[in-house]
Amino acid sequence: MKKIVIGALVVIAGVVAVILIIAATKPDTFRVERSISINASPEKIATQISDFHKWTSWSPYEKKDPAMKRTYGGAKHGKGAVYEWEGNSQVGAGRIEITDASLSRIRMKLDFLKPFEGHNTAEFTLEPEGKLTKTTWAMSGPNRFIGKVFHVFIDIDKMIGKDYETGLQSLKSIAEK
Repeated sequence: MKKIVIGALVVIAGVVAVILIIAATKPDTFRVERSISINASPEKIATQISDFHKWTSWSPYEKKDPAMKRTYGGAKHGKGAVYEWEGNSQVGAGRIEITDASLSRIRMKLDFLKPFEGHNTAEFTLEPEGKLTKTTWAMSGPNRFIGKVFHVFIDIDKMIGKDYETGLQSLKSIAEK
């Protein structure tokens, strides 16, 4: 019996060691990015992005918890606009503030409080391509060791990327009206 317990502990320790070694090879930063071409001007698209009040019509996270609590502060739109939320387990809680806004780029400081604390940067870039505007939604930030362990089991690019694709498609539908 003692040999079985020791054997099981050795196997468990080995599995944990392999997971930690794999996690250690993960990059120190992460970036998730998706793009879509929208048949609208950068001005029309930027208006939807730089005003957090308009996010309820296109953000995929708004649809995951329609009952979430929202607080708006700072500027009405553009640089200095602030949006705080607290919702169910799918959206968590956090704060986002626009730190830079132009017709070609809207950059935001994104702070997650729940379910995990995280401090990242979200960015939308708007590049004219003839009558279309290539619209890119990206998030980047540090990848601490606990995040690296998480990434051994979960592909964050696929997980968040699907939400970005859904959001960009909704944004496209609204901007092209």
